[in-house]
Amino acid sequence: MKINIQTIDFNPRQDLLDLVDEKVGKLGRFSDRIIECKVLLRVEKSDKRDNKITELRAVIPGNDIFVKKQYESFEEGILKATEALERQIKEWKEKNS
Repeated sequence: MKINIQTIDFNPRQDLLDLVDEKVGKLGRFSDRIIECKVLLRVEKSDKRDNKITELRAVIPGNDIFVKKQYESFEEGILKATEALERQIKEWKEKNS
């Protein structure tokens, strides 16, 4: 599974990119039909503290699975988004097996 990371309005630290690779890479164990996982990290321009947006899209032929989370830190957003995407992949796998 290929992991494509895109960041908007900031330059990511290497440890953040490593966390994305680690957490998102584990999603491949739940289905071998996932071709790619697209990760979008962006900072929303607002006065709110929870302005870090994490979007994950698992590219599966015929059916992409998408999660969007907004938190105070990208690390928390990545953890929560991968957990939600894992649940969705398992549900999808049950329906399509």
